[in-house]
Amino acid sequence: MSLRFQRLLLILISLTMIMFAILLILYNSRENISFFFTPTELLDSKIDTNKQIRIGGFVEKNSFIKISASSFVFNLTDNVNSIKITYNGILPDLFKEEQGAVVEGKLNSENLFIAKNVFAKHDENYMPSLIKKDLENMGYWKKNYK
Repeated sequence: MSLRFQRLLLILISLTMIMFAILLILYNSRENISFFFTPTELLDSKIDTNKQIRIGGFVEKNSFIKISASSFVFNLTDNVNSIKITYNGILPDLFKEEQGAVVEGKLNSENLFIAKNVFAKHDENYMPSLIKKDLENMGYWKKNYK
């Protein structure tokens, strides 16, 4: 084999391996990425009732009802449509009305979403109360800080 043919063969093998690596990465990312629907997207789409999905939005004001110590009903909205959520379990500490949340579960045939997991979201200004108290005690906390 000539040197020129060896270089061509090396380039072709390298390109084949790079393409295989890219296809493997794309396939794995398709399997492992989890997106969420807004209530409007969920109501407009034709999703199977027994499929595990995620819904993201804001907890609607005056919609939170505590049925028992670990059973809750609330509405999740995107300011266009809202969907009723039922959840049995312990809610995250950051969960409250008019705050962002992502809920994972299944939609039944009556457009009632039965949640298995609730994930609360917060903005960039959130400060845990224990850290805030420590900063106030040390004099580092500014009263006008947002």
